[in-house]
Amino acid sequence: MEAVSKNPRPTKIAKYPSKSKNPNRNSSPIRKPNNHNQSNQFPSHLDTPNVSSTARTLCNLLTRTSPQDIDSALSSSKIHPSEECVHEVLKLSYNYPSSAIKFFRWAGRLRKHSAHGWNLMVDLLGRNQLFEPMWDAVRTMKQEGVLSLPTFVSVFQSYCMAGRINEAVMSFDVMDRYDVEKNVVAVNSLLSAICREENQTSAASEFFEKVKGKVELDGDSFAILLEGWEKEGNAAKAMSTFGEMVIRIGWSQDNVAAYDALLMTLLRALQFNEVVTFLKVMKEHDCYPGLKFFTNALDVFVKRNDAAHAIPLWDVMVASGLLPNLIMYNAMIGLLCNNGEIDHAFRLLDEMVFHGAFPDSLTYNMIFECLVKNKKVRETEQFFAEMIKNEWLPTASNCAVAIEMLFNCDDPDTALEIWSYMVDTHVGALDVSANMLLIGLCKLKRLSEVRRFAEEMLDKSIIIYESTMTKLKEVFYKESRSSSTRDKFDTLYRRWKAHVKL
Repeated sequence: MEAVSKNPRPTKIAKYPSKSKNPNRNSSPIRKPNNHNQSNQFPSHLDTPNVSSTARTLCNLLTRTSPQDIDSALSSSKIHPSEECVHEVLKLSYNYPSSAIKFFRWAGRLRKHSAHGWNLMVDLLGRNQLFEPMWDAVRTMKQEGVLSLPTFVSVFQSYCMAGRINEAVMSFDVMDRYDVEKNVVAVNSLLSAICREENQTSAASEFFEKVKGKVELDGDSFAILLEGWEKEGNAAKAMSTFGEMVIRIGWSQDNVAAYDALLMTLLRALQFNEVVTFLKVMKEHDCYPGLKFFTNALDVFVKRNDAAHAIPLWDVMVASGLLPNLIMYNAMIGLLCNNGEIDHAFRLLDEMVFHGAFPDSLTYNMIFECLVKNKKVRETEQFFAEMIKNEWLPTASNCAVAIEMLFNCDDPDTALEIWSYMVDTHVGALDVSANMLLIGLCKLKRLSEVRRFAEEMLDKSIIIYESTMTKLKEVFYKESRSSSTRDKFDTLYRRWKAHVKL
């Protein structure tokens, strides 16, 4: 490029080919390259690991030498950098564009630059908003036969990052005048560059409308636009774009990104009925979103305790062939248990091993807690036996509420079985369960067992609450027909009192 290769100062670029617009016209002022007053917003050799010794030497020369002395300093260095070294130095010189230009010109006299080297230079100039010399470089690349689509992708990105969306679109318009095809990859590259910027999806949509009749778009074209609407939270636009995608290119299992973007937009907009509706339609066409969406959606439904929408979501996920992991199974089983969907929870427990997810203590305890909470006496007894068999033990808190429920529901035998298991296995703190046991036996007037268990509890230094002893005293004094029975309680009471003082 003449301006960059031969002239240290950026020159005014020539007019664009006839009948084409200059993307630099009416733009904001060009920022002049300045090595010493520019913030270090790009990587440099000072903060990048594994920089080659030659590249580090050249970078030090470029950053420590005054701009007017760089040419002579480079010539005196006697360094003949390889092509890879030139690329390395350019990648680390974005913070020093004027020095980079001089280095590029000097290196070009030693060896003809590769297409990649030219693309790096175009990118460096664009990222520094030096758009006139950037276009000088583009024209020189055309003359040397190294201009290609990646060059224009860099131009698109630089204009969009500078907030000059219109000029990015104009750059697309003149591509054919530089003998670069305006194909779907070019369209998608510009769409992506625009949508990457904040609140610019509408601008991307305008460009989309302009080119959709001229270039055959693909699933990525729609996915990029849908991801833009997702970022901006525009559910109405997302549904409209998705509808057009289905009409134009139909259904395809490859368009996972588009399905993800639509459903995530609806999910974040709390439009859960629409999420489920679109999921079912996708399933009918054998098309599914990815695991990331299902994970996010399940997390939202669990936090909102929404089993009604989580169940069809789960069914579609399993039908898609995706295998939920243990964390997802536990989240879903916990949600089902919180909503009393115990049969559904059992179904997931039975199927999870076939999907390679093996239940753990949390899985079993959530279901056990649900059975107890819903006073499923027979199922609680059976599931307790299954837990012991599979060596997943109930927690101390679950045992306590189970003992209380079983006594209240006339199944003291299972309650006593759970207590014996707790004592034998040292499952955890026994105090709460112990008091539930004593109160339960007391209500059944099984006073001899009350005394025996209470004595054993005191032997084991298990705390018996004062409120429990008060209830025991009431029953013992009310039900006792002889003074000897009362005397036995009084003896127990004195021992308890002494135990409390300890």
